Parts: sequence; structure tokens; C-alpha cells
Amino acid sequence: MRVVIQRVLKANLYVEGKEISKIDKGAVVFLGVGKDDQEEDAKKLALKIAKLRIYEDENGKMNRNIQDYGGEILLVSQFTLYGDCKGGNRPSFTQAKNPNDAKELYLKVQNLLENENISVKTGVFGADMKIDVLNDGPVTILLDSNDLK
Repeated sequence: MRVVIQRVLKANLYVEGKEISKIDKGAVVFLGVGKDDQEEDAKKLALKIAKLRIYEDENGKMNRNIQDYGGEILLVSQFTLYGDCKGGNRPSFTQAKNPNDAKELYLKVQNLLENENISVKTGVFGADMKIDVLNDGPVTILLDSNDLK
């Protein structure tokens, strides 16, 4: 599984012009599921996201995780994180998991984050979404479950 985490001051997500989700301070987490990913990948990644210290403390140091900060997560499915552009100009998505199985793992990540007492809002899996984001920092972190211990 791959994620792009963006620290934000606010984010609004729209589908077909309708606001579906919004958060104030926290993170937008774009989540891609690879064809070989399993439940163990979801567990590793959710725990890392929950514990990641990317929020500033009273001294301006990134020492606080999202719970300490009082932030929320906007979790957005994004199969394009598995886009392979090595062979040409049009991305290949053969490394992305099929949508039905990917959705199961996406929902698993959501549940695991909620079990860590984090407020999680979501997009609509597989929909064409528009996201209005006010980045904070900007702080952007890339994680791959294959790289986590």
C-alpha cells in the first residue's frame, strides 16, 4: 500500500459538485492499494499514520502525532499511486489491486485509524472527486507498506 500524507489546515471533498466530506486541521491521506497488498499491509500503514509525528509542538518541532494535535483525517482512495510510467507517457495501472479487493483494504485502513481514536472522513471509493486543500507547511510524506517494519 502506498500513501501520500498532506498536513492541512482544512480540506473539502466534492463529488458531482456536492460536498461529501470536510475536515479542519489534520491530514489528507491519499491511499493506493497494490495488487499484492494484504491485511497486514493495512495494519502496518494505519499504525504508522496514527503515530507519525508531523505536527508541531509548543517549541515549533514536529513532535506531535495527529491525536496529540487534535486533527482529523480525510482518507481518499487513489489507485493512481500505482501508476507506472517507465515504459511510455501513459501510466499503466497493472500493479494496482482490483477495485473490489482494494475497497476492502481501504475500509480496513479506515477502521484501524478509527480504532486509534482518530476522526476519519472519507471520499467515495472509485468516484471522480474534487478536493480543495489548504496545505500546512507544506508537509507532505510518502509511505509504502513494503518499506515499513
